[in-house]
Amino acid sequence: MQFNSFIFILVYLPILIIGYFGLNRISSVAGKFFLIIASAFFYIYGGWNIALILAVSIVLNYFCAVIIRRTKRLLWGGIFLNIALLFYFKYFNFFISTVNNVFKGEFTEREIILPLGISFLTFQQIMYLVNVYNKNIDKVHLSDYLAYILYFPKLLMGPIVEPKELISQINDLELHHINWDNISYGIKIFSFGLFKKLIFADTFSTAVAWGYANIDASTSMDWFLVMLFYTFEIYFDFSGYCDMAIGVSTMLNINLPMNFDSPYTAVSIRDFWKRWHISLTSFLTQYVYIPLGGNKKGKVRTYVNTMIVFVVSGIWHGANWTFILWGVLHGLLSIFDRIFEKAKRNLFEVVKWGTTFLAVNILWLLFRSESITQWKDILIKMYSFQSTEISDGLIGSFLLPETSFLFKILNLEALNTTVRGLNLLIFTIAAFVICLVPDNNYNTLKRNNWITLILSVIAFVWSFLCLSSESFFVYFNF
Repeated sequence: MQFNSFIFILVYLPILIIGYFGLNRISSVAGKFFLIIASAFFYIYGGWNIALILAVSIVLNYFCAVIIRRTKRLLWGGIFLNIALLFYFKYFNFFISTVNNVFKGEFTEREIILPLGISFLTFQQIMYLVNVYNKNIDKVHLSDYLAYILYFPKLLMGPIVEPKELISQINDLELHHINWDNISYGIKIFSFGLFKKLIFADTFSTAVAWGYANIDASTSMDWFLVMLFYTFEIYFDFSGYCDMAIGVSTMLNINLPMNFDSPYTAVSIRDFWKRWHISLTSFLTQYVYIPLGGNKKGKVRTYVNTMIVFVVSGIWHGANWTFILWGVLHGLLSIFDRIFEKAKRNLFEVVKWGTTFLAVNILWLLFRSESITQWKDILIKMYSFQSTEISDGLIGSFLLPETSFLFKILNLEALNTTVRGLNLLIFTIAAFVICLVPDNNYNTLKRNNWITLILSVIAFVWSFLCLSSESFFVYFNF
C-alpha cells in the first residue's frame, strides 16, 4: 500500500486513527496491538509472498535479540544473518552476473522477488540488535519489537529511527489520546508531501523517462534539463514520502526524525550529506564510521573510513556498478572537502553552492543511469554542446490538464501559445524556489496560520484530483 492512493487516504488512514485512539481508551495494550496489526496489513497489502520473507526475518531477529539480551552473545551472528538475507534477495543475481562477465562463467541467475523496503528493514534490524547488546533497550518485549519494526509510516522507506526513541513514544500513555492540534499539523504536512509527489515528482519523472527513452534523438540541452529534472524528481519524491510519513505519524502523536533539511542549499558535499537522507547519514556515522575509528586515528584513517562509509552507502542503494561508483565519487568529493576545507573558505558562497549543486546533479545522473557506459555516453552528449534546442517531446512532458485549465481560468492562453515551453519554465522556476527559498516542512510542522491553511487545502485538493493512478516512489524497492 502506498500513501498516494485512494485506499490509503479514504479507507486505511481514517480507520487507523479511529481504531488506534478508540482502543487506547479501552486499553493501551489493545491500541498497541491494533497498531501492529494495521502496520502488518499495510505491508501484506503488497503481497503475501514478500510478507512471508518479512515474517521469517522478524522471527529470526527476535530470537537473536532474546539471546543477546540474556547472554551478550550472537550479536555478530545476528548482523551476519541480516546482511546475508539482504545479499541474497538484493545482490545475489548481481554477484552471479558479475562473476559470469569477469570469468566467462555460465552460472544461472535465479528468479528472486525483492521484498519491499528490505534495505531499510535490514538497517533497522541491525540497529535493534546493537541497541539490545549495548543495553539501550531495557527489556526485549515481543510487542515492543514488533511495534518498532513494523511501524508502517517508516517501514518501507524510513526515516531510520532509533528503537528506544520510537518504542518510548508508542508506550507513552500521555500520547494515547487524540490531539487535534497534531491532527491538523499532520494533515498539513501530509498534504504538502502529497503535492510534492503527485504534482512535482511525477511530472519531472515523466520528463526524465522521456529522456532515457530517447537518448539518441535528444539534444545536448535536453540532457542538461533531464539531469536537472531528475535532481528535482528524486528530491520531491523522497522528501514528499517523508513528509507524508511524518504527517501520518504526527496524527498518531508520534514524532519521526527529520530526513531532509533543504539539501540543495548545501555549499559542499559534506554539507549535502548533513541535509540529505539525514537518518541514513546518522546510521552510517554511528554504526559504521565511528566503530571504524571515525576521525580519531589520523587523517589517512579518516579518509579511509569516509570512503568505506560511502561505498557501503552505494552498495546499500542498489545492485549495480552505477551505485557503487556513485558512492565512491561521493566519498572522494567528501575527502576533497576535508583536504581543501581551509582553501575554500575564501570562495564566494554562490561559487561553493554552484559547484556543489552541479556535482550533485552529475552524480544523480549516474544514480539514475542503467550502466556506467550509459552515464558516460550521456555526459559526452551533454558536453559536446551539439544543439541547444529543446525537443518537443521533453516540453510535452509538462503539458498537464490542470495547467491548461489554470491558463484558461487566468486568461493566459495567449501567453501559453506564444511562449514555447512555458509549462516547463514554470515548473523549473517553481522547483528551484521551493528547494532554495522556504524553510523545510519539518521545521514549520507546528506553525499553523491562515496562509498555511489555504496552501495545505489547495495542495490536498489539487493532488487528490490528480490521484487517478498510483505511482511508485523512487526508493520504494530499496
